[in-house]
Amino acid sequence: MDILERTEHLAKVPLFAGLSPAALDLVARVATEETHHLGTKVFEHGDVGDKLYIIVRGRVRISREVPGMGEEALAILSPGAIFGEMALIDESPRSADARVHETCELLVISREAFEDLLFLHKDLAYEVLWSMVRILTARLRETNDKLTFLSVSSKF
Repeated sequence: MDILERTEHLAKVPLFAGLSPAALDLVARVATEETHHLGTKVFEHGDVGDKLYIIVRGRVRISREVPGMGEEALAILSPGAIFGEMALIDESPRSADARVHETCELLVISREAFEDLLFLHKDLAYEVLWSMVRILTARLRETNDKLTFLSVSSKF
């Protein structure tokens, strides 16, 4: 995949939507590509988080192992979705597993490359970090809604 193709994929991702073509080009230049086959794990709960992933093709299941119950799927992500983004904000271990649900091609941005890029381009940092805050806030609200449903339905 060349830089133009990477830029086109990044422009469709909510985290990078709205960035200027020049900013998208900068991000595309630090992204790498990975292919993962059905059934493999991209990462596991507890792993060191050092990369953000963008699904170009295929699907990824985000899940956690629940003792005594097995795997609990939290989300199934499709092309255009991002995952692992919390690793770019803090240095905490991964909070869930990411399993390949359907063979996939991913764009990958390492924390080191991301930090260097944002350090050198402050305007880009502002836009990307505010976008990330909006995404994480939406996910927190969704989690709160799920917890409320579980507590009301006496399944929590």
